[in-house]
Amino acid sequence: MKKRILSFITLLAGSAMLFAEDAAAASAASAGAMKYLAAAIAVGLACIAGGMAVGKIGAAAMGAMSENPELSGKALPFVGLAEGICLWGMLVGVLILFK
Repeated sequence: MKKRILSFITLLAGSAMLFAEDAAAASAASAGAMKYLAAAIAVGLACIAGGMAVGKIGAAAMGAMSENPELSGKALPFVGLAEGICLWGMLVGVLILFK
């Protein structure tokens, strides 16, 4: 599985250089492709991590609220904090693209 992912990333990064006309165009195209790849990785990993965090925190919060309903005001903000991880990943992706 790791070999397949690594070869896909290598193919993606190297494909811009295959169709370039000269070395300067190849360098610029490769830098552009790497920029998009870096933004996609930043957003993807942040959203995966945020989803895992929301799943665990949400399950714990619902379990705590089922035993004591007064904890809803204290438990639910933690779910929002975990969702903030996704927003930070998107912000980093935007900053990478527009740099």
